Amino acid sequence: MRRLAIVEFLSVDGVMQGLGSPDEDRDGGFEHGGWGAPFGAALGEVLSPDVGAQTSAYLFGRRTYEKMAAFWPTQPDTDPMAASLNATPKYVATRTLRDLAWSGATVLEGDVLDAVSGLKADGSGTVVALGSGVLVRQLMPAGLIDELRLFLHPLLLGTGKRLFGDLPLPSSLRLEDIASTSLGTVALTYSVGRETPSASR
Repeated sequence: MRRLAIVEFLSVDGVMQGLGSPDEDRDGGFEHGGWGAPFGAALGEVLSPDVGAQTSAYLFGRRTYEKMAAFWPTQPDTDPMAASLNATPKYVATRTLRDLAWSGATVLEGDVLDAVSGLKADGSGTVVALGSGVLVRQLMPAGLIDELRLFLHPLLLGTGKRLFGDLPLPSSLRLEDIASTSLGTVALTYSVGRETPSASR
């Protein structure tokens, strides 16, 4: 049985939109694309040098896949992230894409929740979902997420897409690890509980 871990880069007010480039995502008139770039240089301080070693598969929504596939296949394997992404199986939740050019990428067939459940049940290690906010908001209420790895950047944006929307019930989180970079980014790892928090605890 595999675990499903969500990796997200967020501003302090929870905005996940437009991390990579100014034009990455302008939905809703968002004008702050590329906001995470100044903090990227220090992420190596909190990222394990064997990044990807426990990752047995990657999971993407359609939009995130397209952005990743336009960049990472051309990066050298001397970059640990590129080496992991290019060599590891990748699964894409999409209703519109059929032919995926990125080597090792496969379209998830059928109902997305059933497909992700099957992906978790098949094999060992960790399935890592990068970005893919729409997909995450489907998986969280279904109880399919085991771990959150959140990189919280010291910035308030005020507008933009938040990682989580409405949830049917509260979910308890247990802090597993915390670290920070010299530029003020805090790396938080939480395991996701299956019980609703009680005020009496």
